[in-house]
Amino acid sequence: MTETITAAAAGTWALGDLTVNRIGFGAMRLTHLADGSPSDRDRVTAVLRRAVELGVNHIDTAAFYFSPLRSANELINRALAPYADELVITTKVGPGRDAGGNWWWAAPEQLRGQVEENLRQLGRDHLDIVNLRIQRRETTGSIAEHFGALAELREAGLIRHLGISNARADHLAEARAIAPVVCVQNPYGIGSPTEDHAFADACGEQGVAFVPFFAIAGAGKEAGVVADDGERVRALAEAHGVSAAQLRLAWTLSRGPHVLSITGTGNPDHLVENIAAGALRLTPEEVALLSAA
Repeated sequence: MTETITAAAAGTWALGDLTVNRIGFGAMRLTHLADGSPSDRDRVTAVLRRAVELGVNHIDTAAFYFSPLRSANELINRALAPYADELVITTKVGPGRDAGGNWWWAAPEQLRGQVEENLRQLGRDHLDIVNLRIQRRETTGSIAEHFGALAELREAGLIRHLGISNARADHLAEARAIAPVVCVQNPYGIGSPTEDHAFADACGEQGVAFVPFFAIAGAGKEAGVVADDGERVRALAEAHGVSAAQLRLAWTLSRGPHVLSITGTGNPDHLVENIAAGALRLTPEEVALLSAA
């Protein structure tokens, strides 16, 4: 019988005083499929519970992850409450969506309302980690006013730890001057530009977790994988006897012990495959080959 690989295979990292397995779970896929069609409530509830059974103790979510029929936060609450002490739930604020699904961005004074919305939906009295999602990574200037508002909510006990998302190196420096930052959550994967590799490394040097999203999907983003994986990825995946998606995850984790995975899925088979990728070890030569892909 093949032994089931758990999330512990990838090792752990400390987010402040919270230790998590480096393989986590992203909740974006809980509410709908890649083509926009509704998810099956029982199926995704089972996926959440199975993820925890397989050692996942870090779940990334947001109040704006919802569809006309589903709310990711409420699905998490329904599936996993009462929450295990070791389960860390990370959420993000900044963006919001109205009932019609139209996007809006919070002013600093509106962030408390977004934090309280996450608290209500998750059934928590505090949030473990809240990331400030930055609207436009390339053009957004100072984040001090927004991050400072979250730092006040941290001091008030509504939030335990803070992070930033879709950020640049100068955003991180500005945030760290205001309050401790435990994680940076950015788009990242094979094929990312050189400056993104440098920022991932810099986070590790500062003891800050680097948490990629779209690590598998790449340019496909919310729609999932749409681009060709490339000959290097396909050939190396075949040599290791894994899927291209698993190889992409393994490469991401190989970038440093501070790099975490929050790949999500509503498919129980893909969940097992994603977690198993945490046990795959690439050589320095393979990492370099894929980094140049």
